[in-house]
Amino acid sequence: MTQLTTPPAGPPAPESAPAREPAETPVRTKRLRHPREKAGPLGRALRITALTATSVIFIYPFLWLVSASLKPSEDVFDNALIPKVVQWENYADIWGEVPLLTWVWNSAVVTLAAAVAVTVSSAIVAFGFAYFRFPGRNALFALVISTMMLPAVVLMIPQYLVWNELHLASSQIPLWAPNLFGSAFYIFLLRQFFLGLPRELFEAARIDGASYWGMFWRIAVPLCRPALVVTFIFEVHASWTDLVRPLVYLRDPELYTVPRGLKAVLDQFGEGGEMRWEIVAAASVIVTVPMIIAFFLCQKHFTEGIATQGRKG
Repeated sequence: MTQLTTPPAGPPAPESAPAREPAETPVRTKRLRHPREKAGPLGRALRITALTATSVIFIYPFLWLVSASLKPSEDVFDNALIPKVVQWENYADIWGEVPLLTWVWNSAVVTLAAAVAVTVSSAIVAFGFAYFRFPGRNALFALVISTMMLPAVVLMIPQYLVWNELHLASSQIPLWAPNLFGSAFYIFLLRQFFLGLPRELFEAARIDGASYWGMFWRIAVPLCRPALVVTFIFEVHASWTDLVRPLVYLRDPELYTVPRGLKAVLDQFGEGGEMRWEIVAAASVIVTVPMIIAFFLCQKHFTEGIATQGRKG
């Protein structure tokens, strides 16, 4: 009987090497060039020239004002930026002729009160429109925005009658107290910022037991700080340069703000007065410099707030 035998197993066959994937061809990405790089030397030169010319156009009036404030009376309107004779005593004369320091202090107090009042009140109203959902919200917001279409002169007489009934028509209170009720423009501006905040943040805060005021103060205000700074700066400029309301309400020179004081300086030393225009120019320089300083100090926050609003829009 024949026995079948199996042949001895030979060495194991070598495992086949895994197939190599074809090498990926490196993708060449085209670097996007900045518009400044595309312009070339000629384009950069034209841009610098245009920016320089524009800057000179905007700076020249202030330089002329500073130059006029340092000139004698007969040389004020000679259009020379460099005075022939520098007359520094013009600034000493203005401090001695009128209570300019008192006017600057009054303007600082009124401006700060008006800016703080309108920023806080407008932010509270804007947060209410952005967070709460209630019937008629959009219609009520449209009604608030529509008040911007009313000219200020339409409200001037009714407001004066109200303050007169309260026996406050000859004080500084009417210059800033109306801001306690907010401003339609600032409410619109801040509402756009509040709408851009994730609602989940407020829902989580509500779950943790935060009140509505806590959500506004601890979440909304820190995240919308650029918008609040822009609102504050806008109102500082508007209140510092406001002339109409001081003309209506202020009678006592000791209560004058800077614009109302400048009107008094113009009446006394300008046309119809002593014709000392260098005094008028010196007073104008003194009251303009604080706004320039405030802009440079807040420029970063100002541009950040405007840029953020542009991205949200």
